[in-house]
Amino acid sequence: MKLEIRYAEHPDDVKRYDTQTLRDHFLFEKVFIKDEINLCYTHSDRVVFGGACPVEKKLRLEGGKDFGSSVFLDRRELGVICIAGEGSVSADGTVYTMKKGDGLYIGKGVKDVVFASASADTPPKFYLASAPAHAAYPAVFIPIEKANPRRLGEAAAVNVRTIYQYVHPAVCQSCQLVMGMTVLEEGSVWNTMPCHTHERRMEVYLYFDIPPGAAVFHLHGQPGETRHIVMNNEQAVISPSWSVHSGVGTAAYTFIWAMAGENQTFDDMDTIQTTELR
Repeated sequence: MKLEIRYAEHPDDVKRYDTQTLRDHFLFEKVFIKDEINLCYTHSDRVVFGGACPVEKKLRLEGGKDFGSSVFLDRRELGVICIAGEGSVSADGTVYTMKKGDGLYIGKGVKDVVFASASADTPPKFYLASAPAHAAYPAVFIPIEKANPRRLGEAAAVNVRTIYQYVHPAVCQSCQLVMGMTVLEEGSVWNTMPCHTHERRMEVYLYFDIPPGAAVFHLHGQPGETRHIVMNNEQAVISPSWSVHSGVGTAAYTFIWAMAGENQTFDDMDTIQTTELR
């Protein structure tokens, strides 16, 4: 299992970052590596995120010194969404068969989590997000049909999208992790506009299903002094609580959002009018 560590930054410091420094601190370029669990630990609310890509062997989630325990979920909870292929996730012996669009919540205290492929010809890509947890809640399998859908946007604003809430109070109980997937309709490119901030929660985005030759411009920074990070397919980005949360693509795409912080109220956000952005 591979783990990178990213430290928290003050917004005044980030204003001085050049393009490469911004990418080095906030962009997680290679999420999925064949037959590896590849994770990033950000000190923004101590969220861990990354990918598990079993092809020819099973992959076991491990703890270690960075987590203060030999068991990864000793004091954490975990959300999983499969973005490609077919496979399974085993949680203390209970096996959940998953395909693209299926999700899973695993609570604190589960000791053995194993990812496996159904076939090396169609290996799965499991996206993972984890946050510290104070209580143990039952594991819940969440196929996309059981996720909570919210259709938002309008064609005139090129932001028609469906938000599928997976790890969310409307679907299952968790400590602080909130996680879901947003699918943009063909011809729509903005994932949120007007954009917003929420000082109460940080957020991590995984962008995927980006067509070949296309890209996503992820907005970053405080509303009065924004930057952008160019995202390619299957890359993730850390969006601190003080940063605007928004992005625009050169074509339609899908992204997974995961949040942790003070509350789980999805609509608790501070909207920033487009005319106020700089």
